[in-house]
Amino acid sequence: MSAGKRAVMLMVPLIAFAIGGGFYTPQASVDQGDSANSGSEPALSSLPPLPTWANDDLPNFSQYQDTTEKKAAFFSFLYPRIVLANSRILIERDYLDSLASKESLTSKEYNWLAQQSERLRVDAEPGSDEQFALLRKRLDVIPPSLILAQAANESAWGTSRFATKGNNLFGQWCFSKGCGLVPLGRAEGASHEVAKFSSPYRSVRAYIQNLNRHPTYQLLRDVRLKDRRSNAALSGLELAEGLLGYSERGEEYIEEIRAMIHYNNLEFYDDDFRSVVRDIDPSRLEQLASTKAEAGLLPRQSSLTTNPAEG
Repeated sequence: MSAGKRAVMLMVPLIAFAIGGGFYTPQASVDQGDSANSGSEPALSSLPPLPTWANDDLPNFSQYQDTTEKKAAFFSFLYPRIVLANSRILIERDYLDSLASKESLTSKEYNWLAQQSERLRVDAEPGSDEQFALLRKRLDVIPPSLILAQAANESAWGTSRFATKGNNLFGQWCFSKGCGLVPLGRAEGASHEVAKFSSPYRSVRAYIQNLNRHPTYQLLRDVRLKDRRSNAALSGLELAEGLLGYSERGEEYIEEIRAMIHYNNLEFYDDDFRSVVRDIDPSRLEQLASTKAEAGLLPRQSSLTTNPAEG
């Protein structure tokens, strides 16, 4: 599907011009990964191969002269990649729950738990209640509205140097020489670079992993867990509270992200994602996670479920 057609399809949720998203590089303590640290999933038989479109590069969003059209194209490109990443996390959560209910685990199952614990920085006895509780807290989705707003803000709507040259939509850093792009204004003596990714999808996946495991975002995970326990819908506006350490601008940054969610009606995407995944069984979730055409994951396009939403 062309970028122009995508833009037409997603004009509805855009109700106002958003704040001009400047590029705000996270502090060094925020993202300690490198360019290869892209949130790769430990092997799991129920995870289908990624669709080929997950490898596509970022479109040229600077071609759009009309602001509303640019936003619509940006959101319609990114939203299917968010659904793809989140749906694969839900498959892993389902598998985690199945292991938690077993009386004994195989060596293969222990190995999967160990790999997830290493990836998500969980330090607990293998197979213990503590390990399962911590993994369930960290192996979870991020509301689309929050991802869309931060991506727009951090990448200047997909037009920043780090986005166009490195498929990096969130300003993620890396710390080995040659792992990414050197910031033009990097302070003398600093060694960090801005990570490069093979595709925007992998930037999304690494961003979700960062929020799911870094100590800076424990509050975000606490808020999400509280909502899970009360069976409340996950909200990007609410989880934005946990982004205090994402930018040196602190509360001002959080308010800007929330304003972008409001002005662009991005809660529409949270509602759509919940409508797609609520009560969906694992086999149909696998279909969602391997959708061959990205247009099949655009809002209201999925035919996998017609049930009302919750997630």
